[in-house]
Amino acid sequence: MFLVFNDPQAIAQYLSERFINLIKTKPQSVLGLATGSTMEPLYHQFCVDAKQQALDVSQITSFNLDEYIGLSHEHPQSYHYYMNQHLFKHLGFDAHKNFLPNGVPENVDAHCQEYSQKIADHGGIDLQLLGVGTNGHIGFNEPGTSFDSRTHVVELSETTRIDNGRFFDSMDEVPTQAITMGMRDIMEAKQIVFIATGDNKAQVMLDLYESEVDEQMPASMLKDHPNTLFIIDKKAAALLPAAACEFVE
Repeated sequence: MFLVFNDPQAIAQYLSERFINLIKTKPQSVLGLATGSTMEPLYHQFCVDAKQQALDVSQITSFNLDEYIGLSHEHPQSYHYYMNQHLFKHLGFDAHKNFLPNGVPENVDAHCQEYSQKIADHGGIDLQLLGVGTNGHIGFNEPGTSFDSRTHVVELSETTRIDNGRFFDSMDEVPTQAITMGMRDIMEAKQIVFIATGDNKAQVMLDLYESEVDEQMPASMLKDHPNTLFIIDKKAAALLPAAACEFVE
């Protein structure tokens, strides 16, 4: 069942309240964070609400889903930069507890293994935030990625590179590889919140709805998770049958 909201701002308000309640209940929560334009309204609303309520986020540990290979922390299109701009610098997060894959690691294979192990060492993720690509990828787990995968290097599909090309000056600048949290890492989260918004996500929402659990549709794996919340806006829901939707006013 998809929870359908009027627009991205309504989703942001709803989820900001859920995030705040979680942190108040469990100040040492471990959050799995995502990037991209879909998440920006949520992070903005959460920052506004957290400041108004003087929410203490200093005990939060966070793990980001992914990072481009070849981009330093300071690169304006890196996800390190994104997270600082949209979330971390606005609230009192402890920088030592914010973990993101390193886009320029000395040993990429060792770094990937260490990243998954670090998640396990922190007791796993309490709440994992996910967006979705137009080809059904979650994180940067492209179609065909094994459901048993841990943090790994992925060759970005042409579809994903084109989708993300709008953030770069030219397609030549779009990275061809990324480090991403693996499918098993994601599925081991205690709760998953999946968000899709906009007209360009309508087709993949229909594909997800109609798909069996299949590695060619990575997001379909979430159908087997016991605690996944699928949240979309009306534009993303445009092709879905009414029976698949619960409209939230």
